[in-house]
Amino acid sequence: MTNLMKRSVRTCVNACTGKRRAMPETVREAFEAELDRARGAVPDTAAMWTALERAHILSQAWAWPHTRAHWHMFRLAVRCRDRAEAAGQVVRILVAGVGSATGRVPHGNTGRTSAGLLTPMPVPPDLRALLGRTDLPVEAVVAGGSVEGGAQ
Repeated sequence: MTNLMKRSVRTCVNACTGKRRAMPETVREAFEAELDRARGAVPDTAAMWTALERAHILSQAWAWPHTRAHWHMFRLAVRCRDRAEAAGQVVRILVAGVGSATGRVPHGNTGRTSAGLLTPMPVPPDLRALLGRTDLPVEAVVAGGSVEGGAQ
């Protein structure tokens, strides 16, 4: 195993076990609220996807929550019998933790396969404020976008 691979694995393990910075409590609460909102939206799959996309945006900087967001997306894709989305989520489950641990995530990306694996996207204003990231591009107008109007 090369030194780079060893460092990457060590970084990922540290991130997943909390030896790196922890998710702030306000972000964790919002993340869990979005997961709860997805569960509570059954059988409205569009609302479920919206909540999971918002959870994904919130979780990108932390390996374990980021991986959890993709796990929930995978489960919904299977429920919807969307083979392409399910396959894309498997790939994302495998790379999410490493991407978060190394800081190589496309901020604002909704986590869906239609968004592209490495495509950065504008961040909804409420999530941008919650994350305290004024450097992230803000979503100007949410017109039919699937990350609109999260739980307040």
